[in-house]
Amino acid sequence: MAFPLARHFSRIFQLTLHVQRKPVTFFGVRHKSSTVQYAARPDLPKLAYRKVKGKSPGVVFLPGFASNMGGKKAEALEEFCQSLGHSYLRFDYTGCGSSEGEMVDGTVGTWKRDVLYVLDELVEGPQILVGSSMGGWLMCLAAIARPERTAAMVGISTAADHFVTVFNTLPIEVRKEIEEKGQWVVPTKHNEEGSITFTTEFLKEAEQHCVLQSPIPVTCPVRLIHGMKDQDVPWHISMQLAERVLSNDVDVILRKHGQHRMAEKEDIKLIVYTIDDLIDKLTTLV
Repeated sequence: MAFPLARHFSRIFQLTLHVQRKPVTFFGVRHKSSTVQYAARPDLPKLAYRKVKGKSPGVVFLPGFASNMGGKKAEALEEFCQSLGHSYLRFDYTGCGSSEGEMVDGTVGTWKRDVLYVLDELVEGPQILVGSSMGGWLMCLAAIARPERTAAMVGISTAADHFVTVFNTLPIEVRKEIEEKGQWVVPTKHNEEGSITFTTEFLKEAEQHCVLQSPIPVTCPVRLIHGMKDQDVPWHISMQLAERVLSNDVDVILRKHGQHRMAEKEDIKLIVYTIDDLIDKLTTLV
């Protein structure tokens, strides 16, 4: 079924105009950075996180695959939330950054469990979930599992189902070869090794968490920001996600020259303005 673009363009255009005309007040204003804390979990690796206390709704940042909480977007959002007086939490998944565990042992299910722990134990009240790349996929899974904790969602280059989708589009002979070897080596420009290796076990586990094959029972406001020059995750994934989400309050914002990481200054401004707009909306509703 084709995505009904026409009826969404008006809201997308209105939101883009709205966020571009609001003044920037937090860039250049330095706040004291939060300190790294560690959440001890029975029989599970410790999770590293940084937390700023403040008003509700809070904001939780979910990094991308093999990324961590020290990126430009994560740090800029902390600065913004501090300036606004809202709570904010960023963290590292199991096996990533400063958290315990090994990346090679991680799965989509492992990292979903991390996100749910954060929502259940480390924050209070409804949260605006901000997911980058794979974090956008995990954001969806968390919103389905914890609707009462999810006030809104902001996806950045959302990679919903991405590992599985790309693997399934490979020629059948290539897939058979990968299955025989037990691993899939994917070229990347985002690490020193120049590649990422996925095991077949990782891919099979990831299949259990796919969300794009059926309606997504999420009814909160959803904003999906994606660069049209994204060479890692095509922007039409955000369109598919918008189509699947049951919420009536969904906007897709496309940046013509945006790359996958969306870490340029103007990209971060757009992300911040989008969250600010949601905070205004949510607090007005209250």
